Amino acid sequence: MQEIEVIAPNLKHSLSGVTTTVVRLLPIQQKMIGIRATGPGLPSDIPHIRLWKLPFLSRKIRRVWHARRNTEMLMGLVLKSILRCNFRLLFTSAAQRDHSRFTKWLISRMDGLIATTPQAASFLKYPATVIMHGVNTELFHPTSDKQLLRASVGLPNGTLIGCFGRIRPQKGVDLLVDAAIEVLPRHPDAQIVFTGRATKEFEGFQKELEEKVAAAGLSDRLHFLGERPWEEIVEMYRALDLFVAPARHEGFGLTPLEAMASGVPVIASDGVGAFSAQIKNGVTGRLVEKDNVRALADALHDMLSDPEKLSETGNAARAHVEQYFRIEDEAQAIVRVYRALLDAP
Repeated sequence: MQEIEVIAPNLKHSLSGVTTTVVRLLPIQQKMIGIRATGPGLPSDIPHIRLWKLPFLSRKIRRVWHARRNTEMLMGLVLKSILRCNFRLLFTSAAQRDHSRFTKWLISRMDGLIATTPQAASFLKYPATVIMHGVNTELFHPTSDKQLLRASVGLPNGTLIGCFGRIRPQKGVDLLVDAAIEVLPRHPDAQIVFTGRATKEFEGFQKELEEKVAAAGLSDRLHFLGERPWEEIVEMYRALDLFVAPARHEGFGLTPLEAMASGVPVIASDGVGAFSAQIKNGVTGRLVEKDNVRALADALHDMLSDPEKLSETGNAARAHVEQYFRIEDEAQAIVRVYRALLDAP
């Protein structure tokens, strides 16, 4: 059995961006280094070690504890400082904002730091290695028959626009609804699908959006599909003609990369998350001013007005991801950080 050199905790039951990151990376990283996940909410095929076993690991072997949340940094500190586990503590930050005093204290106790963007690194106040996320270009790929795929996953025909993620103001869902109400009457074959759950806090927000759509007479063209299985989301990406990420705030934001890897061009908010680094404006999609319905509506109209250009942009998006955003490159870069921590005196 491969010796455990790295532990990647996931201390959250519900699906989140961090959980997705762990699930994406570990199958690739386990070919490079002895790595295990720990915690709830992970698929059974992910290499795993139970939480209760951690204090009983041999102290003779140094290991990396790779945290991505405050709770995971805290647990790493307890394991290292109180239970005397032989751990080197690593934290990855995607937040592009000033951290709380408690988070800053936790960060100060880490042995190494990774930031997913230069902007995130600037808020850490300590040296960090910038490693941007990548995507699995074998899992996310274009399809040769969108109509057949749409039928298999229950999606409408026409020019299909997607917006995937939690239903909340942070994600800018209301901006796309307002832009669509203006633009869709000029493009009668266009349809929009939203996937993602509205937590109890934002159920009223989604209800207001649905009422606004109904008042505009577009309920048959804007569809709120709720939370869907991950395997189905992967299929949905390649069934799209255009993807929109109108977020107001984002840590990194993988959805544009997943869409582009699927051969789908993207409209996204400029200066939010890593969108500006992911999208080559005018080549793989469009960047628009965040929180600006007018700019979003204009970009939607322009891209929907030229189906041939839309297809060409999708091809360029796929090539762009293959060249610059492969998950294998991300995994290798992180493993190099692991090795440096393991080998450090």
